[in-house]
Amino acid sequence: MPFIPHTGQDVKAMLDAIGVGSIEDLFEEIPENLRAEGLQGVPEGLTEMEISRLMHQRARQDGNAVCFLGAGAYEHHIPAAVWEITTRGEYYSAYTPYQAEASQGTLQLTYEFQSNMTALTAMDVSNASLYDGASALAEAVLMAVRGNRKSKSRTILLPRTVHPLYAKTAHTIVKHQNIELVEVDYDPATGVTPLDNYKNKAEGDITAVVIQQPNFFGGLEDVDAITDWAHDNNIMVIAVANPLTLAVLKPPGQWGEKGADIACGDGQPLGAPMSSGGPYYGYLCCTQALVRQMPGRIVGRTVDMEGRDGYVLTLQAREQHIRRSKATSNICTNQGLVVTASTIYMAIQGPKGLENTAAACHANTGKLVARLTEINGVSPCFEQPFFHEAALKLARPADEVLDALADAGIIGGFNLSQYYPELGEAILVCATEMRTDEEIEAYGKALEKIMALQLEEAS
Repeated sequence: MPFIPHTGQDVKAMLDAIGVGSIEDLFEEIPENLRAEGLQGVPEGLTEMEISRLMHQRARQDGNAVCFLGAGAYEHHIPAAVWEITTRGEYYSAYTPYQAEASQGTLQLTYEFQSNMTALTAMDVSNASLYDGASALAEAVLMAVRGNRKSKSRTILLPRTVHPLYAKTAHTIVKHQNIELVEVDYDPATGVTPLDNYKNKAEGDITAVVIQQPNFFGGLEDVDAITDWAHDNNIMVIAVANPLTLAVLKPPGQWGEKGADIACGDGQPLGAPMSSGGPYYGYLCCTQALVRQMPGRIVGRTVDMEGRDGYVLTLQAREQHIRRSKATSNICTNQGLVVTASTIYMAIQGPKGLENTAAACHANTGKLVARLTEINGVSPCFEQPFFHEAALKLARPADEVLDALADAGIIGGFNLSQYYPELGEAILVCATEMRTDEEIEAYGKALEKIMALQLEEAS
């Protein structure tokens, strides 16, 4: 958007109108000893041309590496129409819909987003989005604590197969609210969390369990058995899911006999570019019984006195709307622009397009794993079916291998060793629908050279 500064003449006219000699005079009530004497270390201002050149230089530092990184952020094809429409003025500059009569377009789009997310997750209700997938998990934990009236323990069973950064974020947000996150380990042979491991940690009253599907390693959890066991014991179920995978996997609302109580995750796979790390957004869905515990906004559809469709804020339990102490959350960002892109992306793709994309990702990851495990010193971490991404064990230090791949123009995956030291040297790899057979083969050849060279040096 253009920046139009005030000219010196504009500033003088405004000062003359209020009878003040200079801008500094406006701050004369601030004591001298409290005034800043300038900002240290701030460079001189640049022209628009210089700023543009600088930002292009910094963007080029990201390079054009071929990306096989997953772990919560994925390089998907985004049809050109998605962001062409999203960045039109009426979407790009739309603000918070405090006045429904002046915000029908924004409200309708949010309503469509909610409808898409409830269809994908098979849940009853969706909010207007949250800050990101990690904070959405934290909000889901808080919802479960408020909503499970049969539990007093404020104890959540959190498997280690949940994204480790999601787990850290959830811990940071809830640790001072007398909520305990109890770690549940996975089966080292399969990389999934057996039901018995949940049972072994369920000492006394448990408020909720978390299940990620597919899990962080790409493994497929036994969601039906875990969900039914939880509900039989008055335990709520929080699902964490990549929304794109729900086009082909059983959605959380259909897990077990009753379905999950809450579903959350990151919406990045639905039309948001990786963008060096964001912005993304979190989605949050739940059953009708928990709707009053949901943070953020819910947009509803109604009919006006003349029979025309209208959209309103049906629920807005945010601290900007009600007393802070009564708000369900004080993290109020709902990432409206990225949600706009996601809504347009889902409309363009349709159910079949989403299904085809998810299937292509799975097929490409299968090809990638098959090619890489042909290499001496590379093997699967787990003997278990995987979806969308997979964990591989390396005979050489993972950070050295990934650095060498980066030098070859390949982002080779996510280093698992820092969060799962018991796996040894291991990486998480992913090949979305963007990756070609030629790129997969190029990765294989590059890794072959790196492993052979390093194994030779080691001997």
